[in-house]
Amino acid sequence: MALKVEAVGQTTDELVHEYGWKDVVLYALSVGATLDELDFLYEKRGPKVLPTYAVIPTFTALDRLFDAVGGDLLGVVHGAQSIRLHRPFAPEGKLVTVGKVEAIHDLKRMAQAVFTTRTHQDGELVCETEWLILFRLDGGFGGPRPPASPKYRAPNRTPDFTARERTAREQAALYRLNGDLNPLHIDPEISAKAGFDAPILHGLCTFGYVGRAVLRNLCDGEPGRLRELRGQFRKPVWPGDTLVTEGWAADDRVVLRLRTEQRPEEIAFTNAYAIVD
Repeated sequence: MALKVEAVGQTTDELVHEYGWKDVVLYALSVGATLDELDFLYEKRGPKVLPTYAVIPTFTALDRLFDAVGGDLLGVVHGAQSIRLHRPFAPEGKLVTVGKVEAIHDLKRMAQAVFTTRTHQDGELVCETEWLILFRLDGGFGGPRPPASPKYRAPNRTPDFTARERTAREQAALYRLNGDLNPLHIDPEISAKAGFDAPILHGLCTFGYVGRAVLRNLCDGEPGRLRELRGQFRKPVWPGDTLVTEGWAADDRVVLRLRTEQRPEEIAFTNAYAIVD
């Protein structure tokens, strides 16, 4: 199915995501939280909710947006992700999300779609997200090129913090329980058809690890201090890899990047930053 450029501007209905403390604990575990982060794992302490949980209530909206734009899903990869937080999530409740197809761009060899969401809780805006999705098999349709985007490069000096964490071989299987059921991350036959030697880790799982590293190293573990997180997925990460997140304070934000110990020359998550209070 070809991309439907006429889908630009379409929005979803208001889509409800109801959740409880077990859901936010499952999410925390799926992005590597340990007993050293007990506030995020124990209901008697809230639990607190990781800011990157912002992506979870959007999954139904994203499904609707993918249906709206069409394209060959076998060629889909996650190009970039951003979240903007307006207040912390409650430990349980009901979230209401509206998604929108912001743009579809022609990169000649491939195409790019931009999806956005806005999520409210109890009538208040909690978070906004932006998703840059690459369609590797759908370029060359004569559409507009994407606008230039800012570059956030790591300074040529020692990082202000470095966080190393080993993922489990089962990490993608665990992350799927949040609702992202793309078989690329569990089925060896599907991952082989997509050009990978084995199922890869969800980009959003990697995103969650980066968010936890920022929270621990820059926010004293307080979710309300992380205001924005953004970055591009450049190289795949496999379950079992050791993730190395590095951060550099620079003006009004912290420049970030992530690589793996297994392939240190490859930057997996880049052109990235966080804004913290």
